[in-house]
Amino acid sequence: MGTIRLVQGDITKVKADAIVNAANTSLLGGGGVDGAIHKAAGPELLEYCKKCGGARPGEAKISPGFRLPAKYVIHAVGPVWYGGNRREDEILKNAYLSSLKLARAKQLKSIAFPSISTGAYHFPKERAARIAIETIKSFINNNTYPDEIIFVLFDDESYQIYRSFLEK
Repeated sequence: MGTIRLVQGDITKVKADAIVNAANTSLLGGGGVDGAIHKAAGPELLEYCKKCGGARPGEAKISPGFRLPAKYVIHAVGPVWYGGNRREDEILKNAYLSSLKLARAKQLKSIAFPSISTGAYHFPKERAARIAIETIKSFINNNTYPDEIIFVLFDDESYQIYRSFLEK
């Protein structure tokens, strides 16, 4: 069984086999985590992503990490929050599962996740944390890879929310 740990800070500085980008459907960068990852990885990431053809909400695609400490970036597209009646929970779960399946396929030992969809996409943080942790716990209990999951949370509020769910 794998381990889950929390870190408060900047996901672009994390040493893991892969970091997850809370991407938009174009995969071509944006604000928040997405913009920070594209900036830190350098222009090569944008050039690579231009050839990926985008991704639908709930999907993930993998790229090299370029100038990041992580070998790979997994671009996961989460849902925009519309009040919970447009399959947002299912789409968010699929974004995490798609990322984990890519990590498993590459036999990556460690993967770092942000809180997908809780920034510009306005998914409620508590609901997102519950979905993320339940999905990841279920996956790592039944798979060898990845072995270490790191939640990298930018602000104290998100960190405390994830901590409370992990302690349950």
